[in-house]
Amino acid sequence: MTLLPQTMHGRLCAPPGASTVVVLIPGGTYNASYWDIGYTPEIRSFRLAMNQAGVATLALDRLGTGGSSKPLSTLLSASAQAVAAHQVIQSIRPRFAKVVVGGHSIGAAMAMIEAGRYRDVDGVLVTGMTHRMNLVTVVPVLANMIPAPLDPALSARGLDAGYLTTGRGTRYKAFHTPGPLDAGAIAYDESTKDVFAATEAVDSLTLTTVITPASRGITAPVLLVVGNDPHFCGTLGSDCSSAEALRASEAPFFGTPSLKTYILGGYGHAINYAPNAPAYFGVVTNWLKTL
Repeated sequence: MTLLPQTMHGRLCAPPGASTVVVLIPGGTYNASYWDIGYTPEIRSFRLAMNQAGVATLALDRLGTGGSSKPLSTLLSASAQAVAAHQVIQSIRPRFAKVVVGGHSIGAAMAMIEAGRYRDVDGVLVTGMTHRMNLVTVVPVLANMIPAPLDPALSARGLDAGYLTTGRGTRYKAFHTPGPLDAGAIAYDESTKDVFAATEAVDSLTLTTVITPASRGITAPVLLVVGNDPHFCGTLGSDCSSAEALRASEAPFFGTPSLKTYILGGYGHAINYAPNAPAYFGVVTNWLKTL
C-alpha cells in the first residue's frame, strides 16, 4: 500500500545563533509533548535544556499523532515514519550547520532507520531502546493496549481501531517503573498521551533487532541512553549493568565506530520524566559539542 501525501507537524525552537538542531521523534503513545514536558519543565523538558545550551530542537508529531495527518493505521509503518522524518531533515538542513536525529523507544527505531538508510545526519540520539528486548515485560505492555476509539479522551479523533493507546492507569507501570511515583508527572503523562499504529511495531522490530538492524548502515556518531529499563535491560535484553557493558552489548549492531552509551539510574523507560533527567540532558549537550 502507498502512503498518500501527508503533513507532519513539528515545533521548531531555535535560540539565537544556534548552529545545531536535533530533530526529535517521540515513542509509541507519545507525541511531541514528550520532548517538552510541561510538569516541572526545569528538570523534565528536553527541549528547554537543549535551548538553554544553545541547541535548536524540532520536536515532531509522528504521523497519526498530535497535529500531524492521521491516515488509516494500516498505511503506517516505521519505515514510512522514517521517510517522513527524512523529508523534514532535508527541509531543515539548509538552516543549520549540523542536523542530529533523535528518538525515543519506537521513535528511536525510526531515527535509526532514517540515519542508516539515508546517512544524511551528523549524529543519532537513541533513547529508551536497544537491539535486544525483554519480552517478559514488553509483551504484557502491548497486550494491555486498547484501541484508541475505546478511550474516552481519544475517541473524538475519529481514529480507526488499528491505532492503540494505553488503558487508563497503566502508564506508570508500563513506562516509569522502577522510578519514584510522582503523581503530578504521571497525571501529566496521562493527559498528553497519544497513540501508535499496530503496524508501526512490525518493521520497527524487524529492522532494529539482531536479525537485520538498520543501524548497521549508520556512519554518524551515536549516543545511546537508557534508564533502568525493564523492557530493554536484562532477561535476554541488553546488558545494562554499566555504560561500558551496554556499549559492548550494542556495538555489534552499529556501523559507526563512534558509539557512546549512558545509563540514567533510578528510572524506567520514559527517562525524560525522571527527576534526575538533567544528568542525561547534560550528557547529550556535551556529546553534541563533539560532533
